[in-house]
Amino acid sequence: MGTTKETDIALIDQIRTGNVSAYRQMVDRYKDYVYTVAYRVLANREDAEEAAQDAFVKVYKGISSFKGNSKFSTWLYRIVLNTAISYKRKKKIPVETLEDYKLIGDGEISKMHEYQQLEQRKFLQLALNTMLPDDVSVITLFYFKELSLEEMSEITGIAVNTLKVKLFRARKRLSDTLSKMLKQEVTSLI
Repeated sequence: MGTTKETDIALIDQIRTGNVSAYRQMVDRYKDYVYTVAYRVLANREDAEEAAQDAFVKVYKGISSFKGNSKFSTWLYRIVLNTAISYKRKKKIPVETLEDYKLIGDGEISKMHEYQQLEQRKFLQLALNTMLPDDVSVITLFYFKELSLEEMSEITGIAVNTLKVKLFRARKRLSDTLSKMLKQEVTSLI
């Protein structure tokens, strides 16, 4: 079996000839990846599934425009990210509430640690939900997808130096938002 890039190119060639089975293979190969990207932007399972499906339709319709200058996964990521951001703008996705999270267990330490992680993710997601899509994109690409600035530049088409500035500003806004949220949370508990 060849590299992922080689097998992707072979599948793309088959899809271009109308091979539906090859398209199914491509969807199977990337469905988790596409869903994860959409979920990071939308923070809602149903919305992420719908955006992922829309992205796969766009991929199928636009497969002839893939030139192979970058990895297929990079091209796909850009489509999914743009689809999810557009979907979020259209739908005005609501913010999750504390009731969406349930504490399971009877106070065991492992359960408490699990709950603390859940709370951290909840506040991070709430903060991201209030930010501009561009800020969410650079934070997601850099921290959650662990891409380099060069890879981010390839995906977004934005110069590396510009991305450095955008990332710095997005981190600052995220930090400020989290500080305000946590301060409000502590105040409401007192």
